[in-house]
Amino acid sequence: MYMDPALVPMPQEGAPCPIAPAQARYLGTVLRKAPGEQVRVFHAGMGEWLASIAEIRKDRGGLTLERQLRAPQPCPPLRLAFALLKRDATDLVLRMGTELGVTEFLPLVTERTNTHRINPERLHAIAVEAAEQCERLDIPAIAQVQTLPALLGNWPQQASLFAAIERLDARENSPHSTTRLVQEGDGLLIGPEGGLSDSECQTLLKRPFVAPISLGSLVLRADTAVVAGLALLGNGLRSAPVSSQ
Repeated sequence: MYMDPALVPMPQEGAPCPIAPAQARYLGTVLRKAPGEQVRVFHAGMGEWLASIAEIRKDRGGLTLERQLRAPQPCPPLRLAFALLKRDATDLVLRMGTELGVTEFLPLVTERTNTHRINPERLHAIAVEAAEQCERLDIPAIAQVQTLPALLGNWPQQASLFAAIERLDARENSPHSTTRLVQEGDGLLIGPEGGLSDSECQTLLKRPFVAPISLGSLVLRADTAVVAGLALLGNGLRSAPVSSQ
């Protein structure tokens, strides 16, 4: 269960740990936990701790920290720049991206993007739930919505941006296949449903830090492309280079 760092700034054995009303309702009403039972709690700074329920009521409760189970283990920096999708698809991108190790989400407005707004609180809640489910110890950051030119203008030159571009081999001035190592801090760019426009693709191909990649011969849904691309980059972070076509 994720804990707000402000509620547990300096964790230590025997320290009291208040819990939010929604968490109290979940523990008491949904899970039917009782005082004395144990739960595991975490945030990026504290790692994972075993705690026991000191009290639990309808909308409030408290825990007592017992011992640390895992030291803080932040995920390697990995950014996902993605064109905003319909709400359910964007929710899915946040959930799957969190499970696949994204540390920063960079929502984008592109030429073919149909929506231009997000609800940061809702997306943060989805990321928290996904982190609890997959047992990672940190919560990814979610940036403000920006345009593709703004992203490219602010991108650190020493980091690679792996861009999934459809029908890459058929494009003029498409770079020859190369192999580029994935480093911590690199990112993945996925366009909207309908793909990036020709002008956006040409702009990307002119940037030296952009590494165009192919996700196969089939045209994928945008949310499916996120999973395929992150699996590719995640494997590269662990061991293998990624082919840039």
